[in-house]
Amino acid sequence: MKKYAHVLLLAAIVTGSFGCSGGKQVTRIDPDETVDLSGRWNDTDSRLVSETMISDCMSRPWKANHIDKEGKRPTIIVGQIRNKSSEHIAVGTFVGDIERAFINSGDAEMVASAEEREEIRGEREDQQQYSTEESMAKWGREHGADYMLSGVINSIEDSEDGKAIVFYQVDLNLIDLESNAKVWQGQKKIKKFIGRGDYKL
Repeated sequence: MKKYAHVLLLAAIVTGSFGCSGGKQVTRIDPDETVDLSGRWNDTDSRLVSETMISDCMSRPWKANHIDKEGKRPTIIVGQIRNKSSEHIAVGTFVGDIERAFINSGDAEMVASAEEREEIRGEREDQQQYSTEESMAKWGREHGADYMLSGVINSIEDSEDGKAIVFYQVDLNLIDLESNAKVWQGQKKIKKFIGRGDYKL
């Protein structure tokens, strides 16, 4: 009987210790809510920079000039966005935000990247053998891009005594694929202070 009493007492102690210990807490939040824990580049920066820059891009004279000349909205492909900052940035997410901003504007047609095209062409080739003639995707009907968007992300950090100022600069260029002319250049800057809440700039 004493043996079982000891077992019960031990179980109660273990259960109590787990109940009192501070475990990890996970709270779901709205994906559009701004949460900046580290002060580094994050999803909010990616979304806001892409929306602001593409809105500026589509409001410039090059778009009207293209429509007057070609009689249709421009077709754009996103090329290389280079990360030259001092930290890891998920460039793929930024590219996705850029493409989404272009598409949601309704003023441009986006075409697949080189990597995406290879996968699509593989599927199209497979359809030639296994799909009915009525349903198969035809060759030679891809839309060629009129313009390519490329750019770079740079950053500068100044820090001392546990405080830091991080400066980001995003430069994007829209280039006419036929003439190599740069029809639009955009720049967006972000400056963040990282430090304790009681510190005043």
